[in-house]
Amino acid sequence: MAERSESESRKLLGRLRETLAEDSAGQERLDRITHLIADSMGTDVCSIYLFRDADTLELCATEGLNPESVHQTRMRIGEGLVGRVARTKRAVNTPDAPSAKGFRFMPETGEEIFSSFLGVPVQRLGESLGVLVVQSKDARAYSEDEVYALEVVAMVLAEMTELGAFVGDGEGAMQARHTQQAMFRGSTGQEGAAEGRVYLHEPRVVVTNPISDDPHEELRRLQDAMDSLRSSVDEMLGAMGRGADKEQVKVLEAYRMFANSRSWVRRMEEDIALGLSAEAAVEKEQSATRARMERVPDAYLRERLHDLDDLSNRLLRLLTGQGSDTGAEVPENPILIARNIGPGELLDYGKKLRGIVLEEGSVGSHAAIVARAWAIPLVINAKRILTEALNGDPILVDGDQGIVHLRPEDTVATAFRDKIAMQTQAQARYASIRDKPAVSTCGYEVALHMNAGLMADLPSLESSGAEGVGLFRTELQFLTRASVPKRSELAAIYGSVMDAAKGKPVVFRTLDIGSDKVLPYMKPQDEPNPAMGWRAIRVGLDKRGVMRMQLQALIRAANGRPLKVMFPFIAQFDEFRDARQQLHDELAREEKLGHALPSDVQIGAMLETPSLGFAPRQFFEMADFISIGGNDLKQFFFAADRENERVRKRYDTLNVSFLTFIEQIVNRCKESGTPLSFCGEDAGRPIEALCFAAMGMDTLSMRPASIGPVKSLIRRSDVSKLRDVIDEARGSGAQSVRPAVMEWLTGGGS
Repeated sequence: MAERSESESRKLLGRLRETLAEDSAGQERLDRITHLIADSMGTDVCSIYLFRDADTLELCATEGLNPESVHQTRMRIGEGLVGRVARTKRAVNTPDAPSAKGFRFMPETGEEIFSSFLGVPVQRLGESLGVLVVQSKDARAYSEDEVYALEVVAMVLAEMTELGAFVGDGEGAMQARHTQQAMFRGSTGQEGAAEGRVYLHEPRVVVTNPISDDPHEELRRLQDAMDSLRSSVDEMLGAMGRGADKEQVKVLEAYRMFANSRSWVRRMEEDIALGLSAEAAVEKEQSATRARMERVPDAYLRERLHDLDDLSNRLLRLLTGQGSDTGAEVPENPILIARNIGPGELLDYGKKLRGIVLEEGSVGSHAAIVARAWAIPLVINAKRILTEALNGDPILVDGDQGIVHLRPEDTVATAFRDKIAMQTQAQARYASIRDKPAVSTCGYEVALHMNAGLMADLPSLESSGAEGVGLFRTELQFLTRASVPKRSELAAIYGSVMDAAKGKPVVFRTLDIGSDKVLPYMKPQDEPNPAMGWRAIRVGLDKRGVMRMQLQALIRAANGRPLKVMFPFIAQFDEFRDARQQLHDELAREEKLGHALPSDVQIGAMLETPSLGFAPRQFFEMADFISIGGNDLKQFFFAADRENERVRKRYDTLNVSFLTFIEQIVNRCKESGTPLSFCGEDAGRPIEALCFAAMGMDTLSMRPASIGPVKSLIRRSDVSKLRDVIDEARGSGAQSVRPAVMEWLTGGGS
């Protein structure tokens, strides 16, 4: 770029910094900025459009257009040339705006006399904040240098918006970023409500010095940080050794390639030459990278851009001296905010968290499993929350609705606290029936068990009133480690679980990995549909060494006590027969080695595929018990991916077809005398649980926090009459029995 343009750009940024440093109201600052940009670039018009809400842009300041149109002119995203810039996050540069595609004439602005148009997005880390526009009467295309310079100015505006440079008393004056209330709609990962303060898993860096005094000093700082970044990547690669996982090596090699990318560094050097600080230059290129990530359809290329985004974060932390730990104190009642998080990282925080909000995640993710085990409200897919939240911000998490309120107004907070108070009162009511059985008014008794996966869950066995552990997920001990746990370690853990149960039954489900649960040390399988791929018992039967080691650990943990083992994701009789035989083989080996055998061994199967409901009678006779895995069974029954928000809520558990299938399984188990239970999220929903009881299910397993609500409803209801209501609804041709059940419950339910 020409030395003259660099000098002019630095001069413009210098004047911009002076304007921002002046003690003036927000609107006055915006007005001065548009004036100095128009003056410095020699244009007739400079305008700043900012987002009023997610879909609407508002003219907030202008030099050259009709001043009365400020805060009056608005447009939807994608509408007109300004809206096009906001939607595409790309510059629009045309010498003849009225003839350009998508042009929208706004008569109140008086812009009809201006021909040329240049608009660039005001964005930070891929999030659009608004549009910066210059216009001139003469028909000319703006040069590359002018476009680049305006993009640099737009980046500074975005940073100053973050720092609250435009707060003021004027009408419609822009509020500071991170001072406004914001609401985010995500999806329910775990029900519940919580109020607290934001604690960021990876705090973002806010650049406080976007404009530099000395480009040479900034170039030196960038070079030093790049040297440190490259050294750290080289050290990580060197530490992996010869036996390192090839996939992890590939990731680090991609990191090293980007860290040595000359074009990436050159772009940042050009930004610094124009007057940006080293931090601002890194963030400007990071914003451009995130904008490209949104436009790239190819998953591989998106992942590579994600690598570059991650390197930018590392570089920013090196430049600011923050490292990976900003030193921010964990606030009182912390609510964790993260893009995504693994089970090991989440477990490090412990139960002190009040809630969790993720930008990504899924209902079956490791984080969701831990959150459910701890009964912590979790909202997933809360897009853009990381760009808004700062450590310590007040926040409300509504896991029931999948909604998050950041910096809420008093009226919202008051209504939310009322909701929490009602839930607290309900919990006190449930505690009063903790030691009473779940017996309906007609005398039908249902055994309520709890699901677990961590030692930390076991105290809930007593406090919840659960009669046992209907499902202990053994995969969490594998997921939270960097390598395969040793047999002795697993035996000690399983033994501690039995000790903590104090004689109550515990059903250990063997390793259920694959699909969304991928071990850190296991090579990911590139499967088009992992939920129906190589997972659970399929992995166990193919990787017999791991399964054999786990079965040995379970036998040794029992140490003469009763043992209940359940195999997951059985799709056909042969799989269960094979797995069952493997357990008998291990029992025989342990006996030969002189180890104590369990006093009683029960071997069960999880019925999670419709095919197993039609298995031969011999399967039902051979299984000591069967547990319906409701989460997977429902998704396969309706062919509706439970990770897909568009379809998973489309199908009702109380659908007539699904309930009829459940009834068929109940009847087949009764014929063979096989104990049957229902395990999954639906078992912990009181209405669904009551209907399962009416269909003949006498054992339900759920998260500990659900036992109270489920027991309370069962004890107040007559399930024999409910069965009549269900049968009548089924006979009427209704798609779901829910409306009839709700009407019956509203009328008293007894």
